[in-house]
Amino acid sequence: MNRTKKLCGFMSNNIAVLIIIFSVIAFFYPTGFSWATNYTTFFLGAAMFGMGLTIKASDFRIVFTRPKDLCVGCALQYTVMPFAAFALAKLFGLPTDLALGVILVGCCPGGTASNVITYVAGGDVPLSVGMTIVSTLLAPICTPFLVYLLAGSWVEVSILTMMASVVKVVLIPVLAGILIYRVFPKQVDKIRDFLPLISVVAIVMIISGIVGSNAEKIVTCGALVMIVVAIHNGIGLLLGTGAAKLLKLEEKKVTAIGVEVGMQNSGLAISLATANFALNPLATLPGAIFSVWHNISGTLYAGIRNRKKAEKSENAENAAVEI
Repeated sequence: MNRTKKLCGFMSNNIAVLIIIFSVIAFFYPTGFSWATNYTTFFLGAAMFGMGLTIKASDFRIVFTRPKDLCVGCALQYTVMPFAAFALAKLFGLPTDLALGVILVGCCPGGTASNVITYVAGGDVPLSVGMTIVSTLLAPICTPFLVYLLAGSWVEVSILTMMASVVKVVLIPVLAGILIYRVFPKQVDKIRDFLPLISVVAIVMIISGIVGSNAEKIVTCGALVMIVVAIHNGIGLLLGTGAAKLLKLEEKKVTAIGVEVGMQNSGLAISLATANFALNPLATLPGAIFSVWHNISGTLYAGIRNRKKAEKSENAENAAVEI
């Protein structure tokens, strides 16, 4: 049992490495993974269901006890990343498929990986969890509306169809998980340590499937997408952090908001592209690359935040000694 628990923890903490490994395998052996694209909705639903099982009633208390912090974080989430995506698509003159994919990533809620990165970075984990929950619950309205507003100049977007997709792959599985935990708390608590494994396997299979299905196209446009995705993610991390600092929030809250704004539920972006934009197959590519990159950049961001925190602590100690 302990070995299995350690294995689950190792896989959750090293999801970026696993994504890279399986993406490379899928690139050179596409037929072994391309089938997974047929089950993108199922895999994402499983990941969201796993997230719902981990949400306790106490997690919702933050909505009522710290509304200001949550409102700031969610407002940044649904403004910085969507409009940055639109600006980058225009600036780089992206073709329709890629522009749509980048905008889809930008309009999605925060991802669960942000909670782990916030913990590693020494940020406010309850705030991070609260932001993920609230932005996810708002997604059926915010995500379709923003995609319609920003991607409408490239493709025809059906708000109602997208709303139905988000409800089906995000809202229903999350609420089902919450309900099951509410009814069977003791049973779920016994397997709580293994639940992140569901999300890890689901996300790895989604990304590997996309890479396998688009192996040839990645050769021709992968570098461009990587550059745009890295800039997009960097804008989210920097502006999220900067805005939180301007509002003079505590450092732990600054870290949580910076991470949450910069890290998206790119699995949802892939699922929405697959379900709603079948005529634009490359729209799934930015989400796949973002999934790999934001875990790497998030880890680097955590290292920078921890280093700055250590420097401040050291300077404070030195000042105290001098006094």
